[in-house]
Amino acid sequence: MKNIINNIKGMRGRDLLSITDLNKQEILSIVNLAEYIKTLSKIGVKSFNYLVDKKVALIFQKHSTRTRASFSVALQELGTQSYYFSWNELQLARGESIRDTASVLNRYFDAAILRVYKHSDLEEFANYFDGPVINALSDLEHPCQILSDFFTIYEKFGKLEGIKISYIGDGNNNVAISLLLGSAILGTNITIISPKRYQPTSQILEKAQIIAKKSGSSIRVTEEIKNSMLDANIIYTDTFVSMGMESEKEIRLKELKDYQVNEKIFELNPNAYFMHCAPWHLGEEVTEGVVYGKNSIVFEQAENRLHTSKAILIALLK
Repeated sequence: MKNIINNIKGMRGRDLLSITDLNKQEILSIVNLAEYIKTLSKIGVKSFNYLVDKKVALIFQKHSTRTRASFSVALQELGTQSYYFSWNELQLARGESIRDTASVLNRYFDAAILRVYKHSDLEEFANYFDGPVINALSDLEHPCQILSDFFTIYEKFGKLEGIKISYIGDGNNNVAISLLLGSAILGTNITIISPKRYQPTSQILEKAQIIAKKSGSSIRVTEEIKNSMLDANIIYTDTFVSMGMESEKEIRLKELKDYQVNEKIFELNPNAYFMHCAPWHLGEEVTEGVVYGKNSIVFEQAENRLHTSKAILIALLK
């Protein structure tokens, strides 16, 4: 394990606000470390006292299952504990500024993991907090989810470069953006399949294309479904109505209904794996038969959040 840790020592003390805060080698190093941690876990070795003297705050503005659970368990198994704060429990809810909150918590904690609505709030917090700040989800990106997803894909294929991902649905949400940018970094080929109104912004797409020129990643954005699924190794979707978008639910379900992942899609490509960051909404973006079907790896994907969370924490704090 020491050799793997040596490969990530340059990440110590850094923030992880975007998947683009990491280069290709750093992403691969986290994937390799997560793989090693999972291998040890299978033989009952789950605890490492790497962070025994560290104190980490979890500050969550949004609901969470996998992210909160994985980081909480990861911290405990790394020899420390998590200190969880709901945004509404802090003086933030009564008007204290993010600057003041971050400046105070900076004197208590070695790192902070934030799950927020506005990415700009995350950036402001990081400006006034000296230790690593980790994006546990914002309206712009979800890098921890995507690092875990890349680990899951690596488990299945033994590589990431050249793998073909077809992401279908809302192509401009946080998961799609991090998946797009991460694929561009790694040389993974990705197709975003969405109605035009839900495709990545020109700014995000241009950024991904610039990165992809260096890695050789193929990036494609289209409204067309059928042919875009035929040779995919991974078919990925996310909820049509993300947290904070509930007022748009009716129109989103109407405009995205033809982009549902269902059994017909896997008739086109029976060899692809299905992935979803969860929670899913059966009958909306995906059918029950797909989620619980033979092509689905959604629960492996969820388990891997734990192993990847450990790898991220070791990389940034060890």
